[in-house]
Amino acid sequence: MDQPKLERLLRLMKLLTANNSLNVDEIAAKLSISQRSVYRYIDTFREAGFVIKKVDNYIKLDKSSPYFKDISELIHFTEEEAFILKSAIENIDENNLLKQNLKKKLYTVYNYNILAETIVSGKNGKNVQQLVEAIENKRPVILRNYSSAHGNDIRDRHVEAYAFTTNYVQVWCYCPEENTNKLFKVSRIGSVEVLPENWKHEENHQSGCIDIFRMNSCEMKHVKLKLGLRSANLLIEEFPLATKHLQKLPNNEWLLDIDVCSYDGVGRFVMGLLDDIEIIDSQEFEQHIAEILNKMKNKFSLS
Repeated sequence: MDQPKLERLLRLMKLLTANNSLNVDEIAAKLSISQRSVYRYIDTFREAGFVIKKVDNYIKLDKSSPYFKDISELIHFTEEEAFILKSAIENIDENNLLKQNLKKKLYTVYNYNILAETIVSGKNGKNVQQLVEAIENKRPVILRNYSSAHGNDIRDRHVEAYAFTTNYVQVWCYCPEENTNKLFKVSRIGSVEVLPENWKHEENHQSGCIDIFRMNSCEMKHVKLKLGLRSANLLIEEFPLATKHLQKLPNNEWLLDIDVCSYDGVGRFVMGLLDDIEIIDSQEFEQHIAEILNKMKNKFSLS
């Protein structure tokens, strides 16, 4: 097989793995090939033992196909993994001939900011399989014995699951009892029960955002911080995607001007480095930090 055809097959595999919105014509346009070629490549996958499914006119590669797990473990990256890999490649000397080859191979299949999926196993794998089935058939589910760190309780959640985050770590669900969309960690689900009825709230399904501090929400809050060298370095080490949002200032200082999903994530980071971070033009966030400090003062004050 010639290299261009192999590259197109790999790109098509990536598209079909998580295809929820592209029909054959759109796939052909995205890969700059004919509709006939798309069908020919799909036949190649079938002949190789992969299972091809058609859901709502969208062609998908079934993740239960033989060899899929082995392949996914080899070629899939999370956004942070791909970002770190890209950064490492960029730091190679420009005169090194391997640099361009590495970049070409990485970008043949991936844009570096792709959110990739991998296959999970064990209890999580069974729960993911149930959730995938529910999503494909538009069935509500009960998340049995869900352990909530935020609510500090363990109870069943009746929800409509509709989308996964990277690596199946979390699943977006609409919660009728709260009339809101929330993320649930797959590892905290005891078991999944798929219910026989259909979704009733699909028009309310909305996948929110995940910020650089790995917090999630459907609404964003603005934060502007001035960081010293120590806090800037720690930020990049702990949250690599922050690099894209940092602006260099004089005197070894950095400006972080960003929207976040919640003050919780950025707040925890700032609280640990208060002596090296200045809050700029973020009055609501200042109040958030002040409230935390006040609670700490009351908690640890000597009588």
